[in-house]
Amino acid sequence: MSSREIRMPLNEVVTVLQDLNEFVVSLDRLGSRQASGTADECTVGKFIADWDVARRLARARHVISVALDAQLGEEDNAEIDALCEQGRFYGTDSTTGPSSDRIR
Repeated sequence: MSSREIRMPLNEVVTVLQDLNEFVVSLDRLGSRQASGTADECTVGKFIADWDVARRLARARHVISVALDAQLGEEDNAEIDALCEQGRFYGTDSTTGPSSDRIR
């Protein structure tokens, strides 16, 4: 991929950053609670459900995708889509965690 810039409306960027910041800080705090024994294995699932994490992350993905679609050609967007398909996805193999042979 080249180093071209993509422009996005500031209010959309701020909304995405607020959501991502909430998730990062909250997940860090949840991890600390689990490490100290004050949170059980259901706590993260409850956070994801109660804070509507899946929908909010999908919205962030949509905001970025709209900007890419509007500013890049079909070939570039197809390349980005192919790169995104190479991601690690929970539950796509026989284990329940990330692949141990892929380190990022």
